[in-house]
Amino acid sequence: MRPSYDSGGTLSHVLRCRPGDVGGYVLLCGDPDRVPRIASRFTDARVVSQVREFRVMTGLVDGVAVSAASTGIGCPSAVMIVEALIEAGAHTFVRVGTSGALQRRVRVGDVVIATAAVRDEGTTRAYVPPEYPAVASHEVVSALVEAAERLSVRYHVGVVHTKDAFYVEEPDRLPSYASARRRMEVWERAGVLATEMECSGIFVVSALRGARAGAVLAVVGSTVEGRPIVDESAGVDNAIDVAVEAVKILARRGH
Repeated sequence: MRPSYDSGGTLSHVLRCRPGDVGGYVLLCGDPDRVPRIASRFTDARVVSQVREFRVMTGLVDGVAVSAASTGIGCPSAVMIVEALIEAGAHTFVRVGTSGALQRRVRVGDVVIATAAVRDEGTTRAYVPPEYPAVASHEVVSALVEAAERLSVRYHVGVVHTKDAFYVEEPDRLPSYASARRRMEVWERAGVLATEMECSGIFVVSALRGARAGAVLAVVGSTVEGRPIVDESAGVDNAIDVAVEAVKILARRGH
């Protein structure tokens, strides 16, 4: 499926780039400094946009145009960049992010492939009622799993938790610490694999616009063990490699 939005060749007012500047496949990350790290896997990568926290680089992966773009932190900025990238011609998104484990079997350095996200944030409520699910594209999930298998990367597949406030991972810092702690325990008991801050927004808006989205998340901490950040670099290169390999798989399948 291709996105329903037609920009008519106009300039994106968010990214200040035109259709043709952005690849059909886009790898999304929160940190603008991670964009060149991702784009180092491309051929002939170039910067096509740098506006506020949004940096976009485009190159080729096996001859297919692919972009890397930063979203900033949280769903408000993430859905803004997704909307703008769709205007510019993107049809498939893979979030390459970081997360904190909510299950003890999920180790620091592993990657989590998200099938869906808990909508514990406010942005998507501006789009659709809370009953609407935040679900990843099955085609993207399948490609990510195949990529992780090919690369022998330790991975987990399942639901992740998207939140608005990073420090809900440390309930004792909050005035409502008792309720915040109970809320995080609910997600743990429900089998949610990891917590992060953008997936639900990316999944919902992509689905509404007729685009596809998935996510592969490096586990950099163990929220369930009270260690939200252990190693900020753990698993990040593996997550990037899995995402790039998944794009190759999707492109070969004509997806």
